[in-house]
Amino acid sequence: MFTGIIQGEGRVVEKRAAGGGMVFCLEAGFDLTDPEEGESIAVNGVCLTARDISGRRFLVDVSPESLSRTGLGRLENGGRVNLERALRLSDRLGGHLVSGHVDGLGRVEERKAVGDFTLFTFSFDQSLARYVIEKGSITIDGISLTVNSCSNNSFSVSIIPHTLAVTTLGRLQQGDQVNLEVDIIGKYVEKLLSVQSENQDEGSNINPAFLAEHGFLS
Repeated sequence: MFTGIIQGEGRVVEKRAAGGGMVFCLEAGFDLTDPEEGESIAVNGVCLTARDISGRRFLVDVSPESLSRTGLGRLENGGRVNLERALRLSDRLGGHLVSGHVDGLGRVEERKAVGDFTLFTFSFDQSLARYVIEKGSITIDGISLTVNSCSNNSFSVSIIPHTLAVTTLGRLQQGDQVNLEVDIIGKYVEKLLSVQSENQDEGSNINPAFLAEHGFLS
């Protein structure tokens, strides 16, 4: 689990095909203190397993599934990525709960300066629209951000100078693609409500009135 607060950038040292997927050698732009072989690390918002850790360098295996759903396959040697190590239970939750499981790709439709801030507008697949709400959270290339406004196929976010300087957002231009992860809480709520609806349709006795009567709801 992650928070979407980027610890720093990394760069692609090498990439190669392997077993239908790919292996990346990455170098972090910060010290990997207390590295643990096999630990999870988010690379542009994709949860991957770090192995063969040596100093600031480590390898990650990227499966065919991850290549098909994310933009990792388009990274080139020397390319920059956002890195975040997994959350400890004692850490501050500065962003929001991020699983590192990308839901789809977005595309930069517009980038413009608004005072000291930078306003990005992204388009995305309409199937994700129900999870994106105004003032809600969304993860872009691993970065926890707040949605300014949204429609059925686009949303905008306002980026502060610090975030622009310490992440790959500063390099994004119109037409670039990004990895998107919607707020996981919305997906769980949707699933629970759909199961509840199915149970009611089948004549189940478990409904809001039943739960309230037995102390599960106030």
